[in-house]
Amino acid sequence: MQAPLQPVSIAGLSAAIRACRVCRDVPERPLPHEPRPVVVLSAAARILIAGQAPGLRVQETGIPFNDASGDRLRQWLAVSRDQFYDSANFAILPMGFCFPGYDAKGSDLPPRRECAPLWRAPALSAMPQIGLVIAVGGYAQKWHLGRCAAAMTETVRDWRQHLESGVLPLPHPSWRNTGWLRQNPWFEAELLPVLREKVSRWIS
Repeated sequence: MQAPLQPVSIAGLSAAIRACRVCRDVPERPLPHEPRPVVVLSAAARILIAGQAPGLRVQETGIPFNDASGDRLRQWLAVSRDQFYDSANFAILPMGFCFPGYDAKGSDLPPRRECAPLWRAPALSAMPQIGLVIAVGGYAQKWHLGRCAAAMTETVRDWRQHLESGVLPLPHPSWRNTGWLRQNPWFEAELLPVLREKVSRWIS
């Protein structure tokens, strides 16, 4: 399947993404389960959450950030579940649309490589109203910041510079980053108040 060459409606593009089965059919590294692309495109939202890839619970429920990481992210944003899942407030476009499976150590594999080259440009083009991209984790930061993205800590520490271009980098809200949050208290003291203020401007 190829991404659309001409602009299409949000509904049409969302349907095309949900019907995509490219990763399932890659012979050298097929997806270990039936694809279930999880995205939220919006013609109204001013904020885009660019995440990594769905976890297993998200894959099972079809609801983005429907897990402990999502709870922490909503706390960072200072929004309720209802506000978070209102597509007039947030668009959600991860780097990989389906749960990629686990590695030998039981950790989530990286986002599938097929999704971003195929769908990211059409999806972003369909949402020109986006004013702020919240880039969650290193994969999203490298895509949206390009050469400006360094190691995750350095990238997030330089958030003021990146915010000038409309991108705010965040660490992944996984429990695995709890130690990082303790070691970097400036994140909650300096970055989160600015994030919450900007989010509050554009949500209902």
